[in-house]
Amino acid sequence: MRADLITLLLSLTVSVLSAQELSVAGPDQNLEVQVSLKDGKPVYRVSYKEKTILENSPLGLVSNVGDFSKNMTYVEHKAGRIDKTYTQDRIKQSSIHYQANELTCTFANPDQQKIEVVFRVSNNDVAFRYVMPRYGETGSCMIEKEMTGFDFPSYTTTFLCPQSDAMIGWKRTKPSYEEEYKADAPMDERSQYGHGYTFPCLFRVGGDGWVLVSETGVDSRYCASHLSDATADGLYTIAFPMPEENNGNGSAAPGLSLPGSTPWRTLTVGETLKPIVETTIPWDVVDPLYETEHDYRFGRGTWSWILWQDGSINYDDQVKYVDFAAAMGYEYVLIDNWWDTNIGRDRMKSLVDYAHRKHVDVFLWYSSSGYWNDIEQGPVNCMDNPIIRKREMKWLRSLGVKGIKVDFFGGDKQETMRLYEAILSDADDNGLMVIFHGCTIPRGWERMYPNYVGSEAVLASENLIFNQHYDDNEAFNACLHPFIRNTIGCMEFGGVLLNKRLNRTNDGGTIRKTTDVFQLATAVLFQNPIQNFALAPNNLTDVPAFEIDFMKQVPTTWDEIRFIDGYPGKYCVLARRHADKWYVAGINAGKEPLKLKITLPMFAGKKVTVYDDDKKRNPRMTETSVKADGTIQLVIQPEGGMICLL
Repeated sequence: MRADLITLLLSLTVSVLSAQELSVAGPDQNLEVQVSLKDGKPVYRVSYKEKTILENSPLGLVSNVGDFSKNMTYVEHKAGRIDKTYTQDRIKQSSIHYQANELTCTFANPDQQKIEVVFRVSNNDVAFRYVMPRYGETGSCMIEKEMTGFDFPSYTTTFLCPQSDAMIGWKRTKPSYEEEYKADAPMDERSQYGHGYTFPCLFRVGGDGWVLVSETGVDSRYCASHLSDATADGLYTIAFPMPEENNGNGSAAPGLSLPGSTPWRTLTVGETLKPIVETTIPWDVVDPLYETEHDYRFGRGTWSWILWQDGSINYDDQVKYVDFAAAMGYEYVLIDNWWDTNIGRDRMKSLVDYAHRKHVDVFLWYSSSGYWNDIEQGPVNCMDNPIIRKREMKWLRSLGVKGIKVDFFGGDKQETMRLYEAILSDADDNGLMVIFHGCTIPRGWERMYPNYVGSEAVLASENLIFNQHYDDNEAFNACLHPFIRNTIGCMEFGGVLLNKRLNRTNDGGTIRKTTDVFQLATAVLFQNPIQNFALAPNNLTDVPAFEIDFMKQVPTTWDEIRFIDGYPGKYCVLARRHADKWYVAGINAGKEPLKLKITLPMFAGKKVTVYDDDKKRNPRMTETSVKADGTIQLVIQPEGGMICLL
C-alpha cells in the first residue's frame, strides 16, 4: 500500500483536535478515546456511538525517578494500526483476528523526562499502558503510585467483588479473589473491606451500555492491581497490593527495569453484554513468553476431594476415582492435599502406573508454601524454593505425572507474580501443566505461558460443600461468572455436582438447590481447558443415564463463543462451538420459570436434542425442531437449566 494512502487512513482514526487534545477511534468509528492535558494533568475520556462511557479520567504515574502525573507538557504523538491473527487453544475462541488503531502520546515533566501512553482501540475494546525510557544513567525505578482512573457517569451501577483484607480467613490465606459480588449496586456504596474491588469489574452505564474493566499482561516484571473504591464523583483508580500481603514481605510497589512498560489496562464496551462475553482483549495485546517443546493435552478429570474430602486421599479411594475416570472416558484424575503422607511418595509411582494402565493421567496437589500463610496440608515447602522445586518437578516427570495444582498464594505483589512465573517456567521444563488455586485471576496467561491451564480466583464449588449459604445462592453466582470472572480468563471452578446432598454418601451435608440440568449446563457455561468435575462414582447408577452420557462427551476446549441472552445474576444463555458441534446452555437464577424466545441461527431448520427440567424440576431429554428462521421457545425452570445440541 502506498505511504500516502496509509497516512490518509490513519488520519481518519487519529485526530488532532487541538494542540492539547488527540482522538483515536476503533476501526468502525463507534468507540473513541480522547486524550488531553487539563492544567498540566494528562486525562482521557471514552465514548461509544457518541455517548459518554468515561468522563475525563486521570492518566500518569509517580515513580522514584520522576513525577509523571502533573505539570506535564505535550511532546508528540504517533499513529499506527494493529492487524494480527493468532490461534489459541485454551480460551473462548481458537482463531482470532485482532484489528485496532494505535495512538502513542508522549508527554514530558518539568525535568524533561518523557513518558509514553500507548492506546489501542478496536471496535469494542480499549487497551492502554505506559512506556518509560531509560533516563540517562538511571536504568531502574519503583512505581510509587499509578494515577490511572476510570470516571464513570453518576448514573452508573456496578457488579463488583471486594478486595479482602490481607492475612485473614482460613489459615491466613486471603486475599484469594473469593469474595461475594453485589449486583447493580450504586457507585457510592463502599466496598466490604474498604480496599476497593478485584478485577474484572463490570459496570452498567445507565441505558447507554456496559463496560468491563480489567488488566492483562502482568508477569514477574510488575505487580497485579485492583480498583479503589469510587470517589463521590464516581472515579475509580488503580490500586496496588496492600503492604500486609505476603505476610508483609516484599514491596507493594512494583519495580521496573528501564526501558520498561506497565501492564495493559483494558476496557470492553458495548451497548449489550455481547462484547463483554465475547471479548478476547486479554490475549490480543500479549505474546507468548517462551516456547514449549511439549504437546499439552486438555480434557476432563475426576476429583475425590470435592465430595469425599481429606479422608479420600488414600491409595484405595484414589484407585476408585481412577476407575471412575476410566469409566467416564476422562483424561485425568486430580489427587489433592495430603497425598505425600497418606499415600506416600514410594506408593505414588504404583498409583500413577495403575492410572496409566487405565489410560488416565495424573495431576498432583501442592501448597505454594513459604512465609505467607499457616497451611499444614502437604506437600509443603516444595514450590517456593527454586532448588527444591526443580528437584520435585524432575521427580514428577520421572513418574509420568502430567500436571500440578498449586494452592494458597499470598497476594498480588510483584514478589508473588515472580513465584507464579517461576512455577510455570520450571514446570514447562518438565512437561507439566499448572492449575492455580487460592490465587489471583489470570491476566493473559493462557497466551503468555504455554503450560498454564487455569486459575480458581472465584467462590468455587468447595464453598457449596462447606456452607449452605453458598448453595442457597449458587444460581445467582453462576449467573454472574460468564459476564464477569470467566470473561477474562480460565476459571477452574470444579463444578457439576449431581449428588443431591453434598457428601460422600449422598445422604448428608449441604443441600443442592439447583437442578441436575442446571449443573450440566455449567459444564458449558464455565470455561476452563481442564475441567475437574465434582461428579462421584455413585452418579454412574443414581442419576439418569442421559446425564452421564452428556458428561462423557462434553468438551472442555472451544472454537467459538456467542452471547445469546442474559443479565448478570438473573439468567444466562450462551452458545459454544467445539469443532463443528454447537452447545447452547442456559441457567435461571430466578424463583419463577423463565420463558425465552431466542434465535439460534446455527440450528435453523434442524432437529435438536434438548435437556431441560419439567415443571417439577426433574431432568428430561427430548427432541424438538428449530424453525427455519432459527427461533426457538424455551422455558428454564427456577434454579434450573437447559442445553440444546445437535
